[in-house]
Amino acid sequence: MAELLFPDQARAKILSHCRRQAGEKVPLDRARGRILAQAVCADRDIPPADRSTMDGYAVRAGDLALLPCELKLIGEVTAGSAAQPHVRPGTCVRILTGANIPRGADAVAIVESTHEVEAHTIRFHASVQRGENILPRGSVARKGQILLNKGARLGAPQIALCASVGADPVAVVSRPRVGVVCTGEELAKGSMCKVAAHIQRDANGPALRAAIEATEAADCRMFGIVGDRLPALRQRIARALAMCDVVLVSGGVSAGKYDLVPKALEDLGCRKIFHGVKVKPGKPLLFAMGPKRQLVFGLPGNPMSVLTTFHEFVAPALRKMTGRRECGPPRERVRLAAAVSNFSGRIYFAPVKLESRGDDLPLFAMPLPSRGSADVLAGALCDGVVVLTDQREYAAGEWVEYHPWRT
Repeated sequence: MAELLFPDQARAKILSHCRRQAGEKVPLDRARGRILAQAVCADRDIPPADRSTMDGYAVRAGDLALLPCELKLIGEVTAGSAAQPHVRPGTCVRILTGANIPRGADAVAIVESTHEVEAHTIRFHASVQRGENILPRGSVARKGQILLNKGARLGAPQIALCASVGADPVAVVSRPRVGVVCTGEELAKGSMCKVAAHIQRDANGPALRAAIEATEAADCRMFGIVGDRLPALRQRIARALAMCDVVLVSGGVSAGKYDLVPKALEDLGCRKIFHGVKVKPGKPLLFAMGPKRQLVFGLPGNPMSVLTTFHEFVAPALRKMTGRRECGPPRERVRLAAAVSNFSGRIYFAPVKLESRGDDLPLFAMPLPSRGSADVLAGALCDGVVVLTDQREYAAGEWVEYHPWRT
């Protein structure tokens, strides 16, 4: 294995090889979490007409100069109504919130400052200014104005905006297809009820599928479990390369007799970019380019290594490919709830669980006892990792960098 890269160096190399995906149009009801491939613009003025912001009466403000006064009620306009009564001096129109302001009116008097004297006669007890309780046409946005920029992520508020301007379907960045291959002669499907003592149920496949789907940045395709035999391994990875933009292979990337993934990738025409990162866990991480510029990641075989390298190196690549503005792992600052040491000779991504000690206090990170990178229980309790760069004992209460395992 060549000289180990620091994690930031490895991440930079990966991101430099990422290409942004092409665009596609999808129905708005399937666009949550997607990234805009082109800006969304107003298809008309917003609002498209002067609108009432209150329930009350559309009036001419000058008619309410002397109070109290009475005006003749000549009609009603509700939200969505196409009615267009004409407000002339001495008249008013009942109006509801969101309705278009009728012709001749220049203000809305709120219903609380009025009462109905008799049928078709309204008495007013408070004056209004011109434009009061009216949202003018185009005051939110003008036709053609950019409302959401290219690269924006579509959450519920953004989808509401797209719907309101008719951007359905909406142009978004295509999601890369990510193939997952799990290697190991000892692996069996996790759904198997009974397994022999020398067999272990595959946790990496389900973990990677869940992590990929949680990013909302890729579509996952599973290519099953393959044993430690070079011909079978080549064939399975070749299938994944033929169908996917990104291929993740878990296991078989270290330096043992049956670590055959590097050889299989070489045989398939993949170009190795680096093999080995100065991190714990995840040191054997391999990154290569496929013959058609697919991204290929050889991930270590233990579950904690798989999840750590996914969040630190794979997820940033998926985010960049889909046009996310922020690609790298989220970085926060937390205080250690207990002492933890790092004498590994590498940068240690230590699993932690967050603790809150009061609304006005910072979050504390409690280091999780871990029996190594195969400890799936530590992974199940883990909220993320703290990054321990120095080779020393870190004291309780120290501030450290924290990478949450959210996507």
